[in-house]
Amino acid sequence: MEEVWPALMQLFQLWMFVVLFLIMMPAMFGLSLGVTGVYIQVLVRILEWATIRIQRGLQNEPLSLQCSQSVGLHSSQCSQCSVLGEFSLSDVLYFYKRGVETIVDDQVTQRFSSEELASWNLLTRTNQNFQYISLRLTIIWGLGVLVRYGILFPLRITLALIGLSWLVVGTSLVGSLPESSVKNWLSELVHLTCYRICARGLSATVHYHNKENRPQKGGICVANHTTPIDVVILANDGCYAMVGQIHGGLLGIIQRSMVRSCPHVWFERSEMKDRHAVTSRLRDHVAERTKLPILIFPEGTCVNNTSVMMFKKGSFEIGGTIHPVAIKYDPRFGDAFWNSSKYNMVSYVLRMMTSWAVVVNVWYLPAMSRQEGEDATHFANRVKSAIAAQGGLLDLAWDGGLKRARVKESFRQEQQKLYSSIINLQRLQLRLNISVLHLYFESSENI
Repeated sequence: MEEVWPALMQLFQLWMFVVLFLIMMPAMFGLSLGVTGVYIQVLVRILEWATIRIQRGLQNEPLSLQCSQSVGLHSSQCSQCSVLGEFSLSDVLYFYKRGVETIVDDQVTQRFSSEELASWNLLTRTNQNFQYISLRLTIIWGLGVLVRYGILFPLRITLALIGLSWLVVGTSLVGSLPESSVKNWLSELVHLTCYRICARGLSATVHYHNKENRPQKGGICVANHTTPIDVVILANDGCYAMVGQIHGGLLGIIQRSMVRSCPHVWFERSEMKDRHAVTSRLRDHVAERTKLPILIFPEGTCVNNTSVMMFKKGSFEIGGTIHPVAIKYDPRFGDAFWNSSKYNMVSYVLRMMTSWAVVVNVWYLPAMSRQEGEDATHFANRVKSAIAAQGGLLDLAWDGGLKRARVKESFRQEQQKLYSSIINLQRLQLRLNISVLHLYFESSENI
């Protein structure tokens, strides 16, 4: 035991040296030693090699390929049967299956499940039905588990704890200072430093585009929402005033310390239900051009990195300049989507810290303002369409709140009107056909 303790102390000193001087210090100044970039390049090479190995393994299993193509072959056989004039009761099952799939896998439901990958990224969670393909691929997978859980996970936990602790202590100390420009500068420095440390704790590689369009003070930054990490990603490049509900526990401690040094907008649960009170406080914040831009996610929920859903119009009734931001994660290195109905916050954070990395592209779009005669709903849809087009995301009109709530009565009425118009059109066609038949028989009798 006497020989073990010195070895453990040396290992701990080496560990803290790496964390403090090779990761934290460069992060504080917004610098990088290039280690993460090399790590991402190596990952890309490994995943490309794994994709080739998987494709070769599938080519050696003709029976499984035949089974996977059975649906397509069946559809072609159905078309051949219809051409030949033959009928089989099984032909109906294909159309029945497609109809049921359309009902179950609608545009809303599939936006709240993990994004489908083109190929396996060597994470067990993305391939529950793992099949042995080759010895080399299995060895690479085992080494990946060792690296992610044995090296990266403890390192990321250490950085996250340091970053959050620094955020609480730093903002509390800055909050005790009198109001001045120095206090504002120190507050922005503390926030920026802590978020950069937390971003390094996720092995985040963020590519910011069009930095000349970054949100300015007195404005409102709106972005599509995939994960709570969106806040860390955006705050890694600039400071924002957060908007949200007051919580208890550890999150409440962090919120109370942050608001001491920076004018974040926190609401009580009772205030969140009062739409006019929320709008009034946000409008007062925007009116002061010296305050940080407000960061808002108008979707109101996390969507799975494939689309943008309906923006709530409340954010666009405040007034002021809107700064749209598009965020798109690379799914090859880990699934960034937070499925809150399936995972709690702790489980989600642990999944992210045991993923390969977080690679994301952020596009700052030109500032947008409400046009004359344009209502808040149309303005929100215009901003949403711009974000979807820039990020390569689907532009959907559905409300993300449908994940937990029933369909609104207005949507039901629209579908009822559509169905009614189809029925009326069919009736009109039927009456027209009957009239034509009457005319035909009358002309035949006259002849």
